[in-house]
Amino acid sequence: MESSPIKAASAVDVDVLLIGAGLSGIGSAWHLQTYCPTMSYAILEARDAIGGTWDLFRYPGIRSDSDMYTLGYSFEPWTDAKAIADGPSILAYVNRVADKYDIRRHIRFGHKLVSASFDSAAARWTVEVESGGERRTMTARWLHMCTGYYNYSEAYLPDFPGRESFRGPLFHAQFWPEDLDTRGKNVVVIGSGATAVTIVPEMAKDGAAQVTMLQRSPTYMVSRPAVDKVANGLRRLLGSQASYGVVRWRNVLMQQLFFQLARRRPETVKKMIAKGLRKELPRDYAVETHFKPSYNPWDQRVCLVPDADLFAGIREGKVEVVTDTIARIVPDGIELKSGRHLPADIIVAATGLKLQLLSDVAFTIDGVARPLSGTMTYKGMMFAGVPNLSYSFGYTNASWTLKADLTSFYLCRILNHLRDTGRTIAMPVPQADVRPVDFLDFSSGYVQRAKDILPVQGDRAPWKLHQNYMRDLRALKYGKLEDGVMRFSGSTQHADVAA
Repeated sequence: MESSPIKAASAVDVDVLLIGAGLSGIGSAWHLQTYCPTMSYAILEARDAIGGTWDLFRYPGIRSDSDMYTLGYSFEPWTDAKAIADGPSILAYVNRVADKYDIRRHIRFGHKLVSASFDSAAARWTVEVESGGERRTMTARWLHMCTGYYNYSEAYLPDFPGRESFRGPLFHAQFWPEDLDTRGKNVVVIGSGATAVTIVPEMAKDGAAQVTMLQRSPTYMVSRPAVDKVANGLRRLLGSQASYGVVRWRNVLMQQLFFQLARRRPETVKKMIAKGLRKELPRDYAVETHFKPSYNPWDQRVCLVPDADLFAGIREGKVEVVTDTIARIVPDGIELKSGRHLPADIIVAATGLKLQLLSDVAFTIDGVARPLSGTMTYKGMMFAGVPNLSYSFGYTNASWTLKADLTSFYLCRILNHLRDTGRTIAMPVPQADVRPVDFLDFSSGYVQRAKDILPVQGDRAPWKLHQNYMRDLRALKYGKLEDGVMRFSGSTQHADVAA
């Protein structure tokens, strides 16, 4: 099928083009309006709604696995009673921010970025966009990608033997059917990550006859109250803005303390987690079998169980955790390698996301294709040898928005520096003596499966991802822009550097 003609743009459409109107994109727009008020911008959103993840995922009980005092924006206090919030509340918050700060009018819905080409002589990106069955172009001086890290149209679903023989619904949780009725049904959820831990107790509460969480291997899980009574008390005492800052910093420090303790004294943290589990589970429960992973805490993300709802389901007999391997899917359930048969009317695969680097956009620089997989990242937000391109990627050991906010602030610093110095291009210059290491220091399956498509980080600053908010705060908010690695230039100067 032939593509539609491309409509040429003769001038710069916007100074900054943001890709994605999710949590990161709306936050970046606020930063641009606040710190670069004279610069024009637009947001391209492939879907027809704001919210990204929080609009896409519709499975039962969808919620944050981080507290909203850190997952929320630094500039807009979270005022709901629950700190561990449900998906609809988070979506309403993002939409409220977009409307409060007049961001929505900058969004072009139904616009999917396909390719981006940078012209060094003009110091400008020309992007190709699909919209309404047509392809068109627009231009921008800077491109900031807020597209998240996973594929919206595909998920990871293993090819289970016998899958086609199953008589009931079998689907990935990312694509939850709107009309699914689980009442009185036997449901098996395959997986033990954040998605499974959310779905399982919710379906047990909603009337499923029996819900089984089938896991190949255990995951570390910790419980905490969904409602932060201290935070709510401080809000009544100090007001929304002041209390939000206090609680946000408290939670940042607690997150970092737990992570550092896990890395430095993993055995201590293992004992702490096991002690918490024993308080929540029946006295004779096989904690060692179902909740003792083979890896150390934070080698993979630790699952949060708000209000211990999963453990309550186990205590009440509505939820069973089975640790085993699938031999085959059969018409009425799952046969396990142990020989056990799990009866099932519905099978839900919570088997992980399919990672995607910058939405698989094809990038070109001065007519030469520039794949970004394997490219070294600068400060976790730009790429070596790639001009005027940045991206938002949150923390793996803390809330996504903490890093996204810092990235947006640093982007504004760069843009203002270019304006103030009369330059047009910013590009991190590769350093030959920096050793490449894996982009994410995580053993999770979804990360390991995507190694070939991910960028890399370096073994020292400014190429290293510290996964540490305080270090990034110093580097991105207060660190030097002219650091000997970032090259600021005009278009003709850059042509010589690139050559």
